Amino acid sequence: MLQGPVAFLLGYLCGSIPFGLILTRAAGTADLRAIGSGNIGATNVLRTGRKDLAALTLLLDLLKGTVAVVLAGLLASGDAGPAIRPELLAAAGAFLGHVLPVWLAFKGGKGVATFLGCLLGVAWPAALAFAAVWLSVAGLTRYSSAAALSASAVVPLVLLGMGRADAALVFGLLAVLLWLKHRANIERLLAGTESRIEQK
Repeated sequence: MLQGPVAFLLGYLCGSIPFGLILTRAAGTADLRAIGSGNIGATNVLRTGRKDLAALTLLLDLLKGTVAVVLAGLLASGDAGPAIRPELLAAAGAFLGHVLPVWLAFKGGKGVATFLGCLLGVAWPAALAFAAVWLSVAGLTRYSSAAALSASAVVPLVLLGMGRADAALVFGLLAVLLWLKHRANIERLLAGTESRIEQK
């Protein structure tokens, strides 16, 4: 039986794996923390000029969230059912592990891919809604940050509509943290100085 704190720790350990940093170091590119935003996510990996590494980072950052949730669900099968399900605790842990990794002095990425990966493991229809909103807003505005902010804001509503109030609460809190991690992007969006997707 998987207890809540263990599920959270499992998620955190999965989420805190800095794939962007590992891949760029292995490829001999510039230190991610010394270029661009200093974040370890796919967007900053793209600034190294390696689109292949950026795509792989995006995929792995997504999958680490999904793996954490699925593992927690498998290990918790047969539990009586705590107030917050182990899968949701693992999702919260994975997201926090990515944005606040202890190994990197709590300086991680912004969490968009991991947010989506966790959502995919918890409620895949909501993940599809996230992707649809992201693609729509990105297509209309050409702002990746605006797309991520809009998609994350819609997720709690979709989860509520699915009858998943527990997941809506957890992902609502994660969305707040995601917005906080994007505060510099929000300031640039309001000032009209945010880079568009084709400029990255």
